[in-house]
Amino acid sequence: MNSGNNIKTPGELTPPSASIKPLLRPGRDIFAQRAARLRRLSRESSLGSYLAFLALLSDAQQHALDRFPPLPSRSIDPVFAPGGPPLAAASWGRDGAWRAGLTAILDELSQGGVPREVRDTVADLRASTENRLERLADQVLAGNLEGVAPGELPFIAAALQVYWVQMAVGLDEPDGNRLSPSGVCPVCGSPPVAGVVHASGSEQGLRYLCCSLCASQWHLVRLTCSACDATQGVDYYTLEGSDGAVKAEGCDSCGSYLKLFYLEKDGQMEPMADDLATLALDMLLEREGKASSGCNPFFHPGEVATTPI
Repeated sequence: MNSGNNIKTPGELTPPSASIKPLLRPGRDIFAQRAARLRRLSRESSLGSYLAFLALLSDAQQHALDRFPPLPSRSIDPVFAPGGPPLAAASWGRDGAWRAGLTAILDELSQGGVPREVRDTVADLRASTENRLERLADQVLAGNLEGVAPGELPFIAAALQVYWVQMAVGLDEPDGNRLSPSGVCPVCGSPPVAGVVHASGSEQGLRYLCCSLCASQWHLVRLTCSACDATQGVDYYTLEGSDGAVKAEGCDSCGSYLKLFYLEKDGQMEPMADDLATLALDMLLEREGKASSGCNPFFHPGEVATTPI
Protein backbone atom coordinates (compact mmCIF):
# COMPACT_ATOMS: atom_id res chain seq x y z
CA MET A 1 0.00 0.00 0.00
CA ASN A 2 1.22 3.47 -0.85
CA SER A 3 1.78 5.23 2.47
CA GLY A 4 1.30 8.56 0.79
CA ASN A 5 -2.39 8.15 0.00
CA ASN A 6 -5.36 8.48 2.35
CA ILE A 7 -6.93 5.09 1.64
CA LYS A 8 -7.09 2.80 4.67
CA THR A 9 -7.97 -0.86 4.80
CA PRO A 10 -10.76 -1.91 7.18
CA GLY A 11 -8.21 -3.39 9.55
CA GLU A 12 -6.27 -0.22 10.17
CA LEU A 13 -7.77 0.48 13.58
CA THR A 14 -6.32 3.95 13.93
CA PRO A 15 -8.15 6.51 16.03
CA PRO A 16 -11.17 7.92 14.21
CA SER A 17 -10.56 11.02 12.14
CA ALA A 18 -11.70 14.37 13.44
CA SER A 19 -14.76 14.16 11.18
CA ILE A 20 -16.02 10.96 12.82
CA LYS A 21 -17.46 11.06 16.30
CA PRO A 22 -15.82 8.20 18.21
CA LEU A 23 -18.65 8.02 20.74
CA LEU A 24 -22.37 8.72 20.71
CA ARG A 25 -23.87 9.10 24.16
CA PRO A 26 -27.40 7.83 24.86
CA GLY A 27 -30.30 10.24 24.78
CA ARG A 28 -32.40 10.71 27.87
CA ASP A 29 -35.40 9.27 26.02
CA ILE A 30 -33.62 6.00 25.20
CA PHE A 31 -36.08 3.83 27.11
CA ALA A 32 -39.17 5.56 25.72
CA GLN A 33 -37.90 4.91 22.20
CA ARG A 34 -37.23 1.28 23.08
CA ALA A 35 -40.71 0.87 24.57
CA ALA A 36 -42.33 2.18 21.39
CA ARG A 37 -40.32 -0.20 19.24
CA LEU A 38 -41.06 -3.17 21.49
CA ARG A 39 -44.78 -2.50 21.26
CA ARG A 40 -44.66 -2.43 17.50
CA LEU A 41 -42.60 -5.62 17.32
CA SER A 42 -44.84 -7.40 19.82
CA ARG A 43 -47.72 -7.26 17.36
CA GLU A 44 -45.86 -9.29 14.74
CA SER A 45 -43.52 -11.58 16.69
CA SER A 46 -43.90 -15.11 18.04
CA LEU A 47 -42.45 -13.67 21.26
CA GLY A 48 -45.13 -11.00 21.29
CA SER A 49 -46.21 -11.47 24.91
CA TYR A 50 -42.65 -11.16 26.19
CA LEU A 51 -41.88 -8.15 24.01
CA ALA A 52 -45.08 -6.50 25.28
CA PHE A 53 -43.92 -7.13 28.84
CA LEU A 54 -40.53 -5.60 28.02
CA ALA A 55 -42.32 -2.55 26.61
CA LEU A 56 -43.93 -2.02 30.02
CA LEU A 57 -40.56 -2.57 31.66
CA SER A 58 -38.95 -0.01 29.33
CA ASP A 59 -41.69 2.48 30.25
CA ALA A 60 -40.82 1.93 33.89
CA GLN A 61 -37.13 2.41 33.09
CA GLN A 62 -37.88 5.73 31.42
CA HIS A 63 -39.92 6.92 34.39
CA ALA A 64 -37.14 5.83 36.77
CA LEU A 65 -34.53 7.66 34.69
CA ASP A 66 -36.66 10.80 34.61
CA ARG A 67 -36.85 10.78 38.42
CA PHE A 68 -33.41 9.34 39.13
CA PRO A 69 -31.99 10.56 42.45
CA PRO A 70 -28.82 12.68 42.42
CA LEU A 71 -25.67 10.57 42.30
CA PRO A 72 -22.70 11.05 44.61
CA SER A 73 -20.30 13.70 43.32
CA ARG A 74 -17.73 11.13 42.22
CA SER A 75 -20.26 9.66 39.79
CA ILE A 76 -21.35 12.85 38.08
CA ASP A 77 -18.40 14.00 36.00
CA PRO A 78 -15.94 11.20 35.22
CA VAL A 79 -13.48 11.81 32.41
CA PHE A 80 -11.99 9.54 29.78
CA ALA A 81 -8.53 8.31 30.63
CA PRO A 82 -6.08 5.91 28.98
CA GLY A 83 -6.38 3.47 31.89
CA GLY A 84 -9.65 1.95 30.73
CA PRO A 85 -13.41 2.59 30.71
CA PRO A 86 -14.28 5.38 33.16
CA LEU A 87 -17.45 3.60 34.34
CA ALA A 88 -16.13 0.03 34.18
CA ALA A 89 -18.97 -2.28 35.22
CA ALA A 90 -16.54 -4.88 36.54
CA SER A 91 -14.96 -2.54 39.08
CA TRP A 92 -17.32 0.40 39.59
CA GLY A 93 -18.34 0.81 43.22
CA ARG A 94 -22.12 0.91 42.96
CA ASP A 95 -24.04 2.95 45.48
CA GLY A 96 -27.64 2.44 46.53
CA ALA A 97 -29.01 4.61 43.74
CA TRP A 98 -29.34 1.62 41.42
CA ARG A 99 -31.50 -0.14 44.01
CA ALA A 100 -33.65 2.98 44.30
CA GLY A 101 -34.17 2.73 40.55
CA LEU A 102 -35.03 -0.95 40.93
CA THR A 103 -37.60 -0.11 43.60
CA ALA A 104 -39.22 2.46 41.31
CA ILE A 105 -39.38 -0.08 38.49
CA LEU A 106 -40.83 -2.77 40.76
CA ASP A 107 -43.41 -0.36 42.16
CA GLU A 108 -44.63 0.51 38.67
CA LEU A 109 -44.78 -3.12 37.52
CA SER A 110 -46.59 -4.20 40.70
CA GLN A 111 -49.65 -2.26 39.63
CA GLY A 112 -52.37 -3.65 37.42
CA GLY A 113 -51.89 -4.93 33.90
CA VAL A 114 -49.28 -7.62 34.48
CA PRO A 115 -49.84 -11.35 35.03
CA ARG A 116 -49.56 -13.13 38.34
CA GLU A 117 -46.12 -14.59 37.54
CA VAL A 118 -44.70 -11.10 37.11
CA ARG A 119 -46.35 -9.85 40.30
CA ASP A 120 -44.90 -12.82 42.20
CA THR A 121 -41.39 -12.06 40.91
CA VAL A 122 -41.83 -8.41 41.81
CA ALA A 123 -42.89 -9.38 45.33
CA ASP A 124 -39.88 -11.69 45.73
CA LEU A 125 -37.44 -8.99 44.61
CA ARG A 126 -39.05 -6.38 46.86
CA ALA A 127 -38.62 -8.76 49.79
CA SER A 128 -34.97 -9.50 48.95
CA THR A 129 -32.17 -8.20 51.14
CA GLU A 130 -29.71 -5.60 49.87
CA ASN A 131 -26.98 -8.25 49.95
CA ARG A 132 -28.97 -10.58 47.71
CA LEU A 133 -29.76 -7.80 45.25
CA GLU A 134 -26.10 -6.82 45.11
CA ARG A 135 -25.12 -10.44 44.46
CA LEU A 136 -27.65 -10.65 41.64
CA ALA A 137 -26.30 -7.42 40.17
CA ASP A 138 -22.72 -8.72 40.33
CA GLN A 139 -23.75 -11.87 38.49
CA VAL A 140 -25.70 -10.04 35.79
CA LEU A 141 -22.84 -7.62 35.16
CA ALA A 142 -20.36 -10.50 34.95
CA GLY A 143 -22.59 -12.48 32.60
CA ASN A 144 -22.76 -15.32 35.11
CA LEU A 145 -26.45 -16.13 35.27
CA GLU A 146 -26.23 -19.33 37.29
CA GLY A 147 -28.62 -18.83 40.16
CA VAL A 148 -30.32 -15.84 38.50
CA ALA A 149 -33.92 -16.81 37.81
CA PRO A 150 -35.16 -16.01 34.28
CA GLY A 151 -37.99 -13.99 35.78
CA GLU A 152 -35.62 -11.90 37.90
CA LEU A 153 -33.10 -11.17 35.16
CA PRO A 154 -35.10 -8.49 33.28
CA PHE A 155 -35.70 -6.44 36.42
CA ILE A 156 -32.11 -6.50 37.65
CA ALA A 157 -30.79 -5.75 34.16
CA ALA A 158 -33.31 -2.93 33.73
CA ALA A 159 -32.30 -1.22 36.96
CA LEU A 160 -28.59 -1.51 36.16
CA GLN A 161 -29.20 -0.02 32.72
CA VAL A 162 -30.97 2.99 34.23
CA TYR A 163 -28.07 3.53 36.65
CA TRP A 164 -25.37 3.32 33.97
CA VAL A 165 -27.30 5.39 31.41
CA GLN A 166 -27.71 8.11 34.03
CA MET A 167 -23.94 8.21 34.48
CA ALA A 168 -23.11 7.85 30.79
CA VAL A 169 -25.16 10.85 29.69
CA GLY A 170 -23.08 13.05 32.01
CA LEU A 171 -19.67 12.03 30.70
CA ASP A 172 -17.18 14.52 29.33
CA GLU A 173 -16.65 14.37 25.59
CA PRO A 174 -13.83 11.92 24.83
CA ASP A 175 -10.66 12.81 23.01
CA GLY A 176 -10.69 10.70 19.83
CA ASN A 177 -6.97 10.07 20.16
CA ARG A 178 -7.56 8.38 23.50
CA LEU A 179 -10.56 6.27 22.54
CA SER A 180 -9.33 3.14 20.78
CA PRO A 181 -11.75 0.95 18.82
CA SER A 182 -12.62 -2.13 20.77
CA GLY A 183 -15.09 -4.97 21.01
CA VAL A 184 -16.22 -3.72 24.41
CA CYS A 185 -17.79 -0.42 25.39
CA PRO A 186 -15.18 2.30 26.02
CA VAL A 187 -17.50 3.82 28.62
CA CYS A 188 -18.33 0.84 30.85
CA GLY A 189 -16.46 -2.13 29.39
CA SER A 190 -19.61 -4.13 28.63
CA PRO A 191 -20.13 -6.11 25.41
CA PRO A 192 -22.33 -4.72 22.65
CA VAL A 193 -25.83 -5.98 22.07
CA ALA A 194 -25.47 -5.35 18.32
CA GLY A 195 -24.21 -2.83 15.80
CA VAL A 196 -26.05 -0.24 13.76
CA VAL A 197 -25.20 1.39 10.44
CA HIS A 198 -26.57 4.91 10.62
CA ALA A 199 -28.53 6.45 7.77
CA SER A 200 -28.43 10.20 8.40
CA GLY A 201 -26.39 13.08 9.69
CA SER A 202 -22.64 13.01 10.12
CA GLU A 203 -22.85 9.31 11.04
CA GLN A 204 -24.48 8.27 7.74
CA GLY A 205 -22.98 5.00 6.52
CA LEU A 206 -20.88 4.52 9.65
CA ARG A 207 -21.05 1.44 11.86
CA TYR A 208 -21.38 1.92 15.62
CA LEU A 209 -21.53 -0.79 18.25
CA CYS A 210 -24.28 -0.39 20.85
CA CYS A 211 -23.56 -1.06 24.52
CA SER A 212 -25.76 -3.60 26.26
CA LEU A 213 -25.51 -1.72 29.57
CA CYS A 214 -25.07 2.06 29.25
CA ALA A 215 -26.49 2.40 25.69
CA SER A 216 -23.44 4.33 24.47
CA GLN A 217 -22.43 3.77 20.86
CA TRP A 218 -18.82 3.66 19.66
CA HIS A 219 -17.45 3.75 16.15
CA LEU A 220 -15.83 0.72 14.57
CA VAL A 221 -14.85 0.62 10.91
CA ARG A 222 -16.93 -1.71 8.79
CA LEU A 223 -15.73 -5.06 7.45
CA THR A 224 -13.92 -5.63 10.73
CA CYS A 225 -14.77 -8.33 13.26
CA SER A 226 -15.92 -6.57 16.41
CA ALA A 227 -14.58 -9.40 18.57
CA CYS A 228 -11.06 -10.01 17.21
CA ASP A 229 -10.42 -7.14 14.74
CA ALA A 230 -9.94 -9.57 11.84
CA THR A 231 -10.59 -8.18 8.36
CA GLN A 232 -10.31 -11.44 6.44
CA GLY A 233 -12.91 -14.19 6.54
CA VAL A 234 -15.71 -11.81 7.54
CA ASP A 235 -19.03 -12.83 5.99
CA TYR A 236 -22.60 -11.59 6.25
CA TYR A 237 -25.67 -13.71 6.86
CA THR A 238 -29.33 -12.88 6.37
CA LEU A 239 -32.55 -14.84 6.60
CA GLU A 240 -33.95 -16.03 3.29
CA GLY A 241 -36.46 -13.55 1.92
CA SER A 242 -35.38 -10.68 4.19
CA ASP A 243 -34.87 -7.14 2.92
CA GLY A 244 -31.35 -6.91 4.32
CA ALA A 245 -32.27 -4.61 7.20
CA VAL A 246 -30.75 -7.10 9.64
CA LYS A 247 -27.54 -9.02 8.99
CA ALA A 248 -25.15 -11.01 11.11
CA GLU A 249 -21.46 -10.33 10.65
CA GLY A 250 -19.71 -13.68 11.09
CA CYS A 251 -15.97 -14.14 11.53
CA ASP A 252 -14.13 -17.28 10.45
CA SER A 253 -11.05 -16.29 12.46
CA CYS A 254 -12.64 -16.36 15.92
CA GLY A 255 -15.95 -18.07 15.18
CA SER A 256 -18.06 -15.21 16.51
CA TYR A 257 -20.86 -13.14 15.04
CA LEU A 258 -22.68 -9.92 15.84
CA LYS A 259 -25.91 -8.58 14.37
CA LEU A 260 -25.97 -5.36 12.36
CA PHE A 261 -29.06 -3.22 11.87
CA TYR A 262 -29.12 -1.03 8.76
CA LEU A 263 -31.18 2.03 9.61
CA GLU A 264 -31.51 3.08 5.97
CA LYS A 265 -33.78 0.05 5.59
CA ASP A 266 -35.81 0.75 8.72
CA GLY A 267 -35.08 3.87 10.74
CA GLN A 268 -37.27 2.69 13.61
CA MET A 269 -35.06 -0.26 14.55
CA GLU A 270 -33.69 -0.28 18.11
CA PRO A 271 -30.78 -2.64 18.88
CA MET A 272 -32.03 -4.15 22.15
CA ALA A 273 -35.58 -4.66 20.91
CA ASP A 274 -34.78 -5.83 17.41
CA ASP A 275 -32.13 -8.24 18.64
CA LEU A 276 -34.82 -10.10 20.59
CA ALA A 277 -37.18 -10.02 17.62
CA THR A 278 -34.63 -11.67 15.30
CA LEU A 279 -33.72 -14.81 17.24
CA ALA A 280 -34.21 -16.86 14.05
CA LEU A 281 -31.01 -15.28 12.75
CA ASP A 282 -29.19 -16.41 15.90
CA MET A 283 -30.38 -19.95 15.25
CA LEU A 284 -29.01 -19.76 11.70
CA LEU A 285 -25.58 -18.65 12.92
CA GLU A 286 -25.51 -21.33 15.61
CA ARG A 287 -26.08 -23.94 12.90
CA GLU A 288 -23.06 -22.45 11.14
CA GLY A 289 -21.02 -23.14 14.28
CA LYS A 290 -20.68 -19.52 15.35
CA ALA A 291 -21.27 -17.98 18.77
CA SER A 292 -22.57 -14.49 19.46
CA SER A 293 -20.06 -11.97 20.76
CA GLY A 294 -22.95 -9.77 21.83
CA CYS A 295 -25.05 -9.74 24.97
CA ASN A 296 -28.73 -9.06 25.42
CA PRO A 297 -29.47 -8.90 29.16
CA PHE A 298 -33.16 -9.56 28.55
CA PHE A 299 -32.53 -12.99 27.08
CA HIS A 300 -31.71 -15.80 29.48
CA PRO A 301 -29.44 -18.30 27.64
CA GLY A 302 -31.14 -21.61 26.97
CA GLU A 303 -34.60 -20.37 27.81
CA VAL A 304 -37.09 -18.79 25.44
CA ALA A 305 -38.98 -16.10 27.30
CA THR A 306 -42.72 -16.66 27.38
CA THR A 307 -43.83 -14.18 30.04
CA PRO A 308 -47.54 -13.67 29.32
CA ILE A 309 -49.25 -10.32 29.14
